Amino acid sequence: MWFLEKTAKLLISSSRGKKLNILVLYYSRHGSTQEMARLIGRGVEEIEGIEAIIRTVPTVSPLCEATEEAIPADGDPYATLDDLKSCAGLAIGSPTHFGNMASSLKYFLDTTSGLWLEGVLAGKPAMPFTSTASLHGGQETTLTSMMLPLLHHGMLICGLSYDNNELLETRSGGTPYGPSRHTGIKGEITISREEKQLCLSAGRRLATLALKLS
Repeated sequence: MWFLEKTAKLLISSSRGKKLNILVLYYSRHGSTQEMARLIGRGVEEIEGIEAIIRTVPTVSPLCEATEEAIPADGDPYATLDDLKSCAGLAIGSPTHFGNMASSLKYFLDTTSGLWLEGVLAGKPAMPFTSTASLHGGQETTLTSMMLPLLHHGMLICGLSYDNNELLETRSGGTPYGPSRHTGIKGEITISREEKQLCLSAGRRLATLALKLS
């Protein structure tokens, strides 16, 4: 009996020392959404006891025979289902494609049926984020399109609260449904102060919720 009690104490001690992680999962064509992902990751790591794992997904090709290398030549690693299994929370981002998430991110989410059957994401917090070339190009519908599969997984959707003054001050991106930004048609618009602060706040909020829920 003493051996079992000692083992249990060691396991509890080990689990307490292990950091939780927030998976920041995104698809980015020209780098704008990637920049947001890294800002959200910075916000996550401002909260003690939790770290950010930043992952992307490969581009879906219209050619059936085309394949991507298992490891990208540059940038962040590709996400795996194990990344989703092990995360304590999820930030998920995509550029706006006709008011919807990009097909590459949707394709990855469509491979998560096994996780849905296991219920491994149920009860974990999640928040979407997006970037758009035009100011009224469907930011909010894109954010809600990313929420739908997460709700089916039983995740707890969180947004940005209006105690973030930037939501009231912004003249570009930023919504209560999650961070967003306006990039311009050619990506010529740099991220604004308000957009940047909302990304950082999103990371902090997700990390804090994950700690409480864990």
